[in-house]
Amino acid sequence: MDPDGRFDIRPQHVLLIVATMVLGLLIDVRADIVGQTLLSVAVWAVLLYILGGVARELRFGLMACLAIATLGELFLSLAWGLYSYRLGNVPQFVPPGHVLLLMLGLALARRMPDAVAWAIIGVAALYSLAAAVAGADTLGVPLFFVLVAASVFMPRQRRLYASTFVLALALELYGTWTRQVPGVGLVTTNPPGVAGAFYCALDALAAAAAYFLAARMKAPGDREALDIPGIDRT
Repeated sequence: MDPDGRFDIRPQHVLLIVATMVLGLLIDVRADIVGQTLLSVAVWAVLLYILGGVARELRFGLMACLAIATLGELFLSLAWGLYSYRLGNVPQFVPPGHVLLLMLGLALARRMPDAVAWAIIGVAALYSLAAAVAGADTLGVPLFFVLVAASVFMPRQRRLYASTFVLALALELYGTWTRQVPGVGLVTTNPPGVAGAFYCALDALAAAAAYFLAARMKAPGDREALDIPGIDRT
C-alpha cells in the first residue's frame, strides 16, 4: 500500500499482471472445472513469482490482502449471495487475482495526479446519486460512503482507491450480480457502478492489518520506527 512509490512494482511485473488478468479471463469463460483449476495454478505461480521481488514491508500488505479477499469472496458470493461466478464456486484464481489487482493499482496510483483521483471520486458521487434517484442502483449510495470513509481515514491512499476503483469495474464484468440485494431491500446493476468501493475497503483493511501484524512482530521499543506503506498514523 504505497501510492507514493517508496516500494515500487517493477514495470515488467506490471506487464505480467496485465497479461495474466486478460488471458486468464479469456481462458476461464471457456474452461470447465479442470481448466479453471489449471488456470488457478498458473495465476498462483505468477503471484508467488512477483512476491519474490517486492519489499518485505509491502509483502505484509499483500498477504493481508490475500487473506481478507479470500474471506470476503466466500462471504459475499457463497454466504450473502450478492454475486455468483459461472461455475457456482469461487474460482481459486480469484483471491490471488485481488492481490495482483492491488499491485496494478499501486503502479497506476504512482502516476495518477491528485486532481484525477478527486475527479474519479466526484464522478462516483454523481453516479451514486443519479442511480439512486432513478431507482436503478440504490446499493451505490452506501458503497460510495465506503469509498468516502476510506479516503477520509487514510488520505494517503486516495490515489490508490481511485485507481483500484476504476480497474475493478472492468473485472466485475466477469461476475453475475444479483438485481435484488439479499436481506437489505436494495437493488443494484450488473455490475454495480460503484463496485470498486469493495476493493477500496479491501485496500484499507489490508493496509491496517499489515501495520498491526508488523507491530506484533516488532520488539516494543522498535514499534515507533514502523513504516508500513499507506498507513496514516498521524
